[in-house]
Amino acid sequence: MANSQTELAVLAVLSIRPTTGYAIRELVHERLSAFWSESFGQIYPALARLREAGLIEVTPGERTGSALHSLTDAGREHLLDMLSEPPVAARPRNGVLLRLFFGDLLGPRACAALVQAAKERSERQLADLAAARAEVEAERAADPADATRTRYWLLTIAAGEHAARAAIAWADEALAELADLEAGENR
Repeated sequence: MANSQTELAVLAVLSIRPTTGYAIRELVHERLSAFWSESFGQIYPALARLREAGLIEVTPGERTGSALHSLTDAGREHLLDMLSEPPVAARPRNGVLLRLFFGDLLGPRACAALVQAAKERSERQLADLAAARAEVEAERAADPADATRTRYWLLTIAAGEHAARAAIAWADEALAELADLEAGENR
């Protein structure tokens, strides 16, 4: 079975607790969205492959037609092997930077609008991360037995916070430079 990052994410979520495909997507969206995303179109085929490989088992869920997925012993072993492998490097794709690179065609005002929108997205992300941090810290206080796991979660949240703050600082610098470029055009 080829190891995919989607399968790694699905197995990792199932290591927390047995759950439905929908709940996997929600957990990824709520907890991992600062650094990871998965769509239903990725999750359900991965669940099928993992089931066929004997790495997860499926039992009927609480609602009619729902399925509860859980790790098998082989799935937990496979997950540990996958987590031990070096991460797969992904090439970045940043539409703002692509457009900014060709900013001489757009002009400073249009580029400033792009950068401002990127800054606002980073500010929203920072606020979302603050909410996630508060939620994880509350879980940690409510269940001290899970303190180790939540410490790792807080490390990933901190990485997202640092990245968002860096993006905001860059946007402020870029907006100042673009304002200078626009002022130069108007002289």
